[in-house]
Amino acid sequence: MASIEECEAAFAKLAQLLGGMDEGQRRKVVLDRTVSAKIKDLDVMFAGALRDGGLHDVHRVAPEPRQHDPAQIKLALSSDDLVKLTAGELNFAAAWATGRLKVDASVFDLLKLRSLF
Repeated sequence: MASIEECEAAFAKLAQLLGGMDEGQRRKVVLDRTVSAKIKDLDVMFAGALRDGGLHDVHRVAPEPRQHDPAQIKLALSSDDLVKLTAGELNFAAAWATGRLKVDASVFDLLKLRSLF
């Protein structure tokens, strides 16, 4: 099980990767959406925003039972899978297809997300 700090580092790495994309790549993934990621084995949630081709304002939030998550894109996965996904060791589509990654988003957003990993 990865630690909360490793999960924070994984999100920082993802933000850095998105920030380093060239303009052509960035246009392919332009989204203006709020996003949350529930890390199931650590019982922690991260929230942020995908905008201008980057991941911004990522912060940890305390998940409350029965709390409505207002994010437009909601992810749920284990801490190890988050680290593997951002390191390129786990394929987004395979993780989603096998249930290791749960995604609550529109089909359009799902296709855009897939291109990030």
